[in-house]
Amino acid sequence: MLQGTGSDVGKSVLVAGLCRLFAKRGLKVMPFKPQNMSNNAAVTSDGGEIGRAQAVQALAARVAPHSDMNPVLIKPQSDRTAQVIIQGQMQGTRSAGGYQAEKARWLEAVLDSYQRLAAQADLVLIEGAGSPAEINLRCGDIANMGFARAANVPVVLVGDIDRGGVIAAVAGTRAVLDPDDAAMIHGFIINRFRGDPDLFADGYRMIERLSGWRGLGVVPWIDAARRLPAEDAVVLDRRAVSGGSIVIAVPMLSRIANFDDFDALAAEPEVRLVMVPPGAPLPAKASLVILPGTKATIADLAFLRSQGWDIDLAAHIRRGGQVLGICGGYQMLGTRIADPDGIEGTPGEVEGLGHLPVTTRLAPHKRLAEVTGISIAEGAALRGYEIHCGVTDGAAPPLLRLHDGRTDGAVSACGRIAGCYVHGLFDHPAQRAVWLGRLGAGSDGLDQAVRVDEALDELADALARHLDITALARIAGLT
Repeated sequence: MLQGTGSDVGKSVLVAGLCRLFAKRGLKVMPFKPQNMSNNAAVTSDGGEIGRAQAVQALAARVAPHSDMNPVLIKPQSDRTAQVIIQGQMQGTRSAGGYQAEKARWLEAVLDSYQRLAAQADLVLIEGAGSPAEINLRCGDIANMGFARAANVPVVLVGDIDRGGVIAAVAGTRAVLDPDDAAMIHGFIINRFRGDPDLFADGYRMIERLSGWRGLGVVPWIDAARRLPAEDAVVLDRRAVSGGSIVIAVPMLSRIANFDDFDALAAEPEVRLVMVPPGAPLPAKASLVILPGTKATIADLAFLRSQGWDIDLAAHIRRGGQVLGICGGYQMLGTRIADPDGIEGTPGEVEGLGHLPVTTRLAPHKRLAEVTGISIAEGAALRGYEIHCGVTDGAAPPLLRLHDGRTDGAVSACGRIAGCYVHGLFDHPAQRAVWLGRLGAGSDGLDQAVRVDEALDELADALARHLDITALARIAGLT
C-alpha cells in the first residue's frame, strides 16, 4: 500500500506506474483504493462507478476496471454534502458529519472488495487517501492505516519533494503516528525530484536516520505523468492554458466533473485549451466554449451566472461562436432543470440558459454505461460513457446515434449549439477531427487511449530505473 505525507504527492501516478511495471513482468496485478474522494469517475465492467484514477490503474494493470477496485467513492456536491457510492452504486447523499459517523461501517464492504481482488491476483497495489498523519481522522479510518491494519498489508510512504519540506513531511509523519501504525511502514519513496539527485543524498540519509525507515528510491519529475488523466480538480489551476491558436474555453465550475474529457483537446498542437478560472471572463477569441460536466448542475448553474459567464456565453453565441455542453453542461443549456426529489439538495426547479429547446428532470436512478456510436451529421465514430441522473427531453434534433439504438443530445436550429450526455467524446480521433474541423483546425489523429497507454509504459520504465523494485517486491511478499 502506498500512502502519502499529504494529498497530491503523486500516489495515484506511482500506483499506476507500478501496476504497469509488474504487469509487464508477467504478474496478475489489481489496483485498489479503499476510499476515494473525487468527482472524476469512470464506469466499470460490472455496471458500477469508481474513481477515474483507479480506472487508469486498471488500464495500467491490463485488467478491466471493476467496482471492487474503489469500494467507497465520495463525490462532493457542496462544501458540506457529498454523494456516496458503495461498491459502485449510489447510496444517497451525506453531510460531512454524517459521513464521518458512518464510514467505520463501510470497512466491511472495503475488506470484502479487497479480498475478492486479492483472491484473483498475484499482487494488489493499494493507494491510500490524503495522509496517515491526519491523526485527527484516525478513529474509524478506512482509507489509510485503518485499512492497512485491518487487512494486514505493508505500507510504503510517499513524499513529494517538489512542494518542499519533504524531510519534515516524512520524519513528521513518523513522529505523529501511533507506534503500531508506524510499524506497518516498511520504507519511503521521494517523488517529483528535479535536478541532480546526488544533491539530495545527505537529505535522503537524514530521512532514513530520523524516520528509521529505509529509502526505496528518488523518482524524478516524469513528463509522461502529465499525459495521464488527473484525479483531482486542483491540477486545473496548474494547467490553465495549453497549445496553439484555435481557442477552446472551458469554465471551471465549482463542482466540475470528469474534466479529463478535454485531455485529448489539450494535446492537439493547433488547439489552445483555456481552463477559465472563477473571476476571469470567457475569452472573446474562443471559437468553441464547452460547458463541462458537474456533480451539482443546479448549484453550478447559479455559480456560472454569479461569474457572469452566462453573459459571456450569450455574447459568444452572438459573435457566431460554437457551444457544446457535456452532461451537466448539456442540462444547463436547456430551458429548465427540475429536481423534484431533491437529488442535488432542496427540491425545486430553475430556468436554464435557454440555448437549447430541451428540459431536464433529475431522477434517483443513475445511468452508468459505456457507449459507442456515431455523430448523426457526419457519421463519425465515437466511444465514451454515460454517468448521470438526469433525463433530458425536447424537440431539438439529436446530436448522436448510439449503437444500442438510442439517440442522445440535441442540436440547435442554427447548428452551432449542441449538448450530449456522452463523456470521453473527444478521445476517439474520428470524433475529435470532426469538432476541430468545424473550427478550421486539423487533428493529430491519435487515439487518446493509445496516448495514455504509451505514457503508462514510459512511467513504468522510469520507475524501474529509479526505484528499488526488488525491495518493493520483497515488502509485498513476492518471491
